[in-house]
Amino acid sequence: MKIRLFAAAACCALASAIAFPAFALDYPARKPGLWEIQSGDGTGKGPGAGHTMQQCIDAASDKALRDMGQGMGKDMCSKQELRADGGKLVMDSVCKIGTTTATSHAVMSGDFNTAYRMESKSSYNPPLMGRTEGASVMEAKWIGPCKADQKPGDMVMPNGMKMNVIEMMNGRGKK
Repeated sequence: MKIRLFAAAACCALASAIAFPAFALDYPARKPGLWEIQSGDGTGKGPGAGHTMQQCIDAASDKALRDMGQGMGKDMCSKQELRADGGKLVMDSVCKIGTTTATSHAVMSGDFNTAYRMESKSSYNPPLMGRTEGASVMEAKWIGPCKADQKPGDMVMPNGMKMNVIEMMNGRGKK
């Protein structure tokens, strides 16, 4: 059970970190508070169609997630490029996932104070879990201050389970 919880938190942290890896051009910091993040494959149907989670952040936890993405990027990616293009951020990367090379292109838009959106497409060579390509859409919106029973780093999963990603990253996960 503990391994499953860590795996679920790691996946969510990875999704957040991938959205905010560090490049030569800095990503804007998100507004502190409670964010609702919807992610899916962009089709709205079938496996991976989507799920919604909530994430409570402050400036320190937001930075920790970005730093985690930077660390993962240094270890996994041979290419990470970020550029501003017409008010949007465009990210291109080439990363190793096990023996597979993932080539990705993502476009992010929004103000990071009230909402942002990321659309990404990836190709996998050799195929990753039987897939040669994939797409995802992530939409996030700020919904207000964190709830009274939440602290920065808390994530509420689609099934209602709450975990603190920062504590898990530091090896102090909830039991």
